[in-house]
Amino acid sequence: MNKQKINIAIVGLGFGAEFIPIYQKHPHADLVAVCQRNEEKLNQLADTFGIEKRYTSYEALLEDPEIDAVHINTPIPDHGRQSILALKAGKHVACTVPMATTLEECEEIVRLTEESGLTYMMMETVVYAREFLFMKELYENGELGKVQFVKASHQQDMDGWPNYWPGLPPMHYATHCVGPVLALTRGEAEYVSCFGSGTIREELIPHYNSTFAVETTHIKFRNSDLSAQVYRSLFDVARQYRESFEVYGSKKSVEWPLIEGRPLVVHTAKKPEPEIPEEIESPDFAKLLPEEIQHFTTKGVYDSEEHQHLSFTQGAGHGGSHPHLVHEFVNALVEWKAPYPNARQSANITCVGILAHESALKGGELIKLPDFTFEK
Repeated sequence: MNKQKINIAIVGLGFGAEFIPIYQKHPHADLVAVCQRNEEKLNQLADTFGIEKRYTSYEALLEDPEIDAVHINTPIPDHGRQSILALKAGKHVACTVPMATTLEECEEIVRLTEESGLTYMMMETVVYAREFLFMKELYENGELGKVQFVKASHQQDMDGWPNYWPGLPPMHYATHCVGPVLALTRGEAEYVSCFGSGTIREELIPHYNSTFAVETTHIKFRNSDLSAQVYRSLFDVARQYRESFEVYGSKKSVEWPLIEGRPLVVHTAKKPEPEIPEEIESPDFAKLLPEEIQHFTTKGVYDSEEHQHLSFTQGAGHGGSHPHLVHEFVNALVEWKAPYPNARQSANITCVGILAHESALKGGELIKLPDFTFEK
């Protein structure tokens, strides 16, 4: 864009509220508007953060010529439709995960960005979390050697979450585990094979006609000898919340702890057997950010835990990723460059999950990713 300040509107103020002060303090962003259907909550948050423009109608917000870009933090079923509407209205889009819930919506978002020249970024927290950034630094410095295999999981108990969650097929929202396995090497998924396992409670099944308690997917990388494994569970599996990512290299491998909050385990090849593993606390990567927003890698919007959004609390603060996401998006607009993940990359990550569930319904059949999810 041809200016140094980007006018941002945040849409959805549950989880979305976590981003308000980050945009307000970013040196190249102005948070000019917020949107929330609940007018009382809208006014409360807007008053707290001194935001004048307030919308209860998303469509009305999109008509505002002052707004350059929207950051969408609404329920999952709305992501695709709202992203498409924003792009058609001439707005750049940052959207929380997943990109959409159908292949058709993902393809339309890709088409609109390429026809208009607008920017789209899926705001995947894991690929900007400090643990992932630590492994990425090891990879880029050559310390891992040749990457031989990557693996990730996302396990969470979704009982009691909003209306669209009950019975959701595990892989339909798999970006937190698919994202990091593709992002480390900036790889693309070429095809997938997935198996379902176990059975969820009878009353949950009719919501999506899906029975699986766990879904496990193998991903074959395009133009690469690399493959990955990801697994996901949402209901009726006894497991602490866990978003894990592991990388196995010829020189070093890094494994996620089994219990949240413990150190990562780094294995170094050719050491004496007892010395191969070493526990390492992941460093923080605030150094990559403008000074004005560096402190947000270790602190959310709210001082007290009881006021934090449930996804932030369960997700261990999302690994300090929020200011990195904001900076990646804003910087992409200011410097006229593609963010990671851009529209095609976001589609590749999201469609892995959608097609993986389809594969599971077909007993593990290989399913190829569509061409619109590949970089040109």
